[in-house]
Amino acid sequence: MKRILVTGAGGQIGSWLVPRLRDEYGASSVMATDIRLLGPEVTDAGPFQVLDATDPKAVGQAVMRHRADTVYHLAAILSAIGEKDPRLAWHVNMMSLEAVLEVAREQRCAVFTPSSIGVFGPDSPKDPTPQDTIMRPATMYGITKVAGELLCDYYHTRFGVDTRGVRFPGLISYGAPPGGGTTDWAVEIFHAAVEHGRYTCFLSPESQLDMMYMPDAVDALLGVMEADPARLVHRNAFNVTAMQLAPRKLAAAIQEHVPGFEIEYDIDPVRQAIADSWPDRIDDSAARAEWGWCPRYDDAAMTADMFEHIQTR
Repeated sequence: MKRILVTGAGGQIGSWLVPRLRDEYGASSVMATDIRLLGPEVTDAGPFQVLDATDPKAVGQAVMRHRADTVYHLAAILSAIGEKDPRLAWHVNMMSLEAVLEVAREQRCAVFTPSSIGVFGPDSPKDPTPQDTIMRPATMYGITKVAGELLCDYYHTRFGVDTRGVRFPGLISYGAPPGGGTTDWAVEIFHAAVEHGRYTCFLSPESQLDMMYMPDAVDALLGVMEADPARLVHRNAFNVTAMQLAPRKLAAAIQEHVPGFEIEYDIDPVRQAIADSWPDRIDDSAARAEWGWCPRYDDAAMTADMFEHIQTR
């Protein structure tokens, strides 16, 4: 039976992943950790510990205490927040990953670390963006993700650590609020539509980006970790995507559910510049070929499911 430790359990991904892991492997087998105390839906449902993932000693003690054989390392500073404090983004993203990888090397754990379409920059091909291509990102977040991919590759080839990852696009969910990313608009717009019937978007109407609904993101995360290692060529990390959305396109889909919904634009130059440096569409054929990646939700199915859950809440 797997013994799993999750860092950043209270974030947008972690809030979905922890319940799924506890369902699949048993609540007692999944230790959720975060820099802050989380709500009872996490802490009462299974093991929980407040943990600073940048502290190697604390990470090592937590892994040893839980006897973990797999670490899902989700703690990170995202793109827009990272541009406000680049040094903090570097410290949190790189020091925490180094701590986790060192513990994994010493205690023989497998490690999942999410990467991002943020690894691509203005010099990368934009449509489609290949699995293997130039990566010179224009944000500190992207720089840490490129460095993280390389560091995970190094720990795999040099020390034999079973490291794996995927390059997530923008993630849409009705769970935990977004955490300061450039694609946050695609979550905010649904809540604004239900509560106010209108939304002011910080990106331009035609800013197309790859997106994915959170249930598919969790499927991708588990899929790559359960894959036969003999089939994996691109461990750190695989391109994955499910749909391509721009604010104007998603607003039109929302109007089918909320007649009279209106969208306005107040463009944030920092986040717009980040979006402009990212791909319009990524090629995820390597993930499909090497471990059978296939999303379940397109934009229509995602929109309908989002409204069903938001209105229920």
